Amino acid sequence: MKDFAELLFPGELMLLGALLVPLVRGKLRSALVVLLPILSLGQLLLLDLGHDATTTLAGFHLHLVRVDSLSRIFGIVFHIAAVLCCIYALHVKKALEHVATLVYAGSAIAATFAGDLISLFVFWELTALSSVFLIWARGLTDPARKERAYRVGMRYLIVQVGSGVLLLMGILLHLSDTGSYSFVRMGLEASRGAPFIFVAFGIKAAFPLLHNWVQDAYPEATVSGTVVLASFTTKLAIYALARGFAGTELLIPIGAVMTVFPIFYAVLENDLRRVLAYSLNNQLGYMIVGIGLGTELALNGAAAHAFAHILYKGLLLMSMGAVLYRTGTVDASRLGGLHKSMPLTTVFCIIGALSISAFPGLSGFVTKSMIVSGVGEAHLPIVFGVLLFASAGVCDHSGIKVPFFAFFAHDQGWRVKEAPLHMLIAMGVAAALCIGIGVFPGLLYEYLPYPDVAAEYHAYEFTHVLTMLELLMFAGLAFVVLMKLGVYPPELPSVNVDSDWVYRKIAPEVVRDGYGLATYARVRAWNAALAVRNAFLHLLAVHHTPPRGKLGEPWSPSATTLWAALLLGIVLLLHYA
Repeated sequence: MKDFAELLFPGELMLLGALLVPLVRGKLRSALVVLLPILSLGQLLLLDLGHDATTTLAGFHLHLVRVDSLSRIFGIVFHIAAVLCCIYALHVKKALEHVATLVYAGSAIAATFAGDLISLFVFWELTALSSVFLIWARGLTDPARKERAYRVGMRYLIVQVGSGVLLLMGILLHLSDTGSYSFVRMGLEASRGAPFIFVAFGIKAAFPLLHNWVQDAYPEATVSGTVVLASFTTKLAIYALARGFAGTELLIPIGAVMTVFPIFYAVLENDLRRVLAYSLNNQLGYMIVGIGLGTELALNGAAAHAFAHILYKGLLLMSMGAVLYRTGTVDASRLGGLHKSMPLTTVFCIIGALSISAFPGLSGFVTKSMIVSGVGEAHLPIVFGVLLFASAGVCDHSGIKVPFFAFFAHDQGWRVKEAPLHMLIAMGVAAALCIGIGVFPGLLYEYLPYPDVAAEYHAYEFTHVLTMLELLMFAGLAFVVLMKLGVYPPELPSVNVDSDWVYRKIAPEVVRDGYGLATYARVRAWNAALAVRNAFLHLLAVHHTPPRGKLGEPWSPSATTLWAALLLGIVLLLHYA
């Protein structure tokens, strides 16, 4: 069995198995879709730490498999997410969405274990090409949104492929400068290509001003597609940054900004899936700060928080997906009172909300605290304060706002069925993992990149618990007071103007106006050229057309000889002068 496992690279079973999905129907398809990621996880667990596999293709020595502690923990959580996503999506009838999910997840897993930049690039691009179908599939299930889904998908694809183009450019320059395409820690100074690789990773990690594709695309995917999208792309970028740019200090301010700015947008946002998309940026910021610190504790925290985040963010998005599936909306202004008809979904959503808020006893607390402790050990008081403020903020918009407005506030009279059984199973497993990691953090810590450091870390120190409880109580109190005073932003249908307004609104108008100006200038220049030509032709006609044109009349031999001699004299004079 182990020998067979070593024949395949992680994720290959899912990539190959996805080809079989359109060939089967009904329960057999459902069983195949769920079984493939389970078998792939089993294959991964059979591979030993330190296992390597290489091959040669087109003259390149490719390092397809590198199993170490960093790749393994991301590989494990990617497999868990794939299993949960496939269970959650069993209601989907069309094969397209299942195939896209398996190819997308398999590509992300394969990229995680790639030991060279060329293999990474191939799987990096495959994640982009496969994931866009989860957005376009929304148009198949909801014809009224077909045009919107197409446009959003195209914007998403342009951003993702653009990231790949930058990555390829960086790889070529890095290879030219260093002669190596191994995927190892490099830093920004390693070569001319390193900054391009850094930006390529940053696009997929949703750096500030490069983040809008998340809020644009994720909420527009299908009910299950949003859960899948939130599980892989950005976390693959986190893995890539941890592998290639750990200790890059520039990441610290970038991550700190990422934890703060989404809070204000999320408070104003009416679409609850878009609220969770903004909170995704917030949580990524913690991981990026940890990677920027580069210490063993901070890197453990970044990896652990990515693991926990995939689970509790997936749980929150699954609960909102169930609401969308039953009601047809996730607008806070149209929801409320659903706890009466969807009690289990309500409970699971609250568990996810408490987890993302880092409530003691749940997964977010035992992972986020590692990063905050790493910042404290690095003596960065400003960053430390920013992260604490961001913790209170995420509690407000994801920990309180999402479950409150979806299930409790202003009962709108919704009386619907509970989420389907397969959705409840997926949410229940995710909730159990959130609780299990929070209660028994050692089960996760032993898989971290530096398990010895993790074993010495104690998340439930009195100061950690007290600080987090104080923050959560402050956030809850602030929410209640603002609601009672009527100061909290009302939940109204609206459009948040984010930085993507520049390239979605201003840039097209600039291009359109610029094109109009260029067309006007071209027409005027052409008309002017035609006028000059016509004037020249008229001048020639005046002087060369008989009977008025003297140059057009027949010349006598003597006149012709005289003019020829005169022109010859002028030429000789100019030559010898």
